[in-house]
Amino acid sequence: MQVFGNFIWICEKKAVILCSYLNVLIMKKIFFLLMMVSLIMSCKTPCSDGQPKVGTIEKDTILGVPCCVYLPDAYADRMQNQETLFPVLYLQHGMWGNENDWKEQGRLLAIMDSLLQRGLVREMVIVMPDNCPGRPTYEEEKENAMNGEWEANFAAFMAQTEQRYAVSTDPSHRAIAGLSMGGYHTQQVTMTLPNQFGFIGVFSALITPPYSMEGNENALYWMAIGKDDFLYDTIQTYRRWLDTNHYEYTYYESAGGHEWPNWQDYICRFLQKLF
Repeated sequence: MQVFGNFIWICEKKAVILCSYLNVLIMKKIFFLLMMVSLIMSCKTPCSDGQPKVGTIEKDTILGVPCCVYLPDAYADRMQNQETLFPVLYLQHGMWGNENDWKEQGRLLAIMDSLLQRGLVREMVIVMPDNCPGRPTYEEEKENAMNGEWEANFAAFMAQTEQRYAVSTDPSHRAIAGLSMGGYHTQQVTMTLPNQFGFIGVFSALITPPYSMEGNENALYWMAIGKDDFLYDTIQTYRRWLDTNHYEYTYYESAGGHEWPNWQDYICRFLQKLF
């Protein structure tokens, strides 16, 4: 009887343990389901048809330059009704990249849709040009990127964009940004065309002297870099020059290096500062 009693006690104990384990699993599943419902609901935007807003990215060639162009959901309706022009962001890629980089590796469409659904950004047009066409070797690519042609032709490129798309010509509704070599181009374009951009963003940027902020003192100037980025010291040198000359800017420093997870983070933060 003692042995039988011990056996019953062990079985009861195991049953209690099993029930406790099952309860934990059930609670975890309920918590997971609640989290999923919350996530789905947070991604919905109040729309007349109950559907979230979704933008599109189309391919185009502007002044001979291959581009990807992000258009918000409302763009087609605005074009038909000839309503207000959209703010515009010119977003540039880095060395060895092309016009598809921000769409594919940068996940720009998903980022914009998410921010719009949560009401964190304004609707805008984003033009992603091939500002630095690929070349077989580093030296050829660098020479092509830094020969001054891009910034020299940017005014004409911008004018052609404004003729083709319903975008604002007002500098307060015009932004420019870029990563790495695209950050270099951003700096060079804004030096060549001062007072033309209300918002300037440089991400992990190659910024070299001579420096100048003349004509861009009133723009929102936003820069970001990772602590392990090989251009980190270059940016710190540039910051010291900005500080010495009392120029205002916003600086964001992240972990990590010269990589797409950082640039996705940076563009998400920068977009929320615009317009």
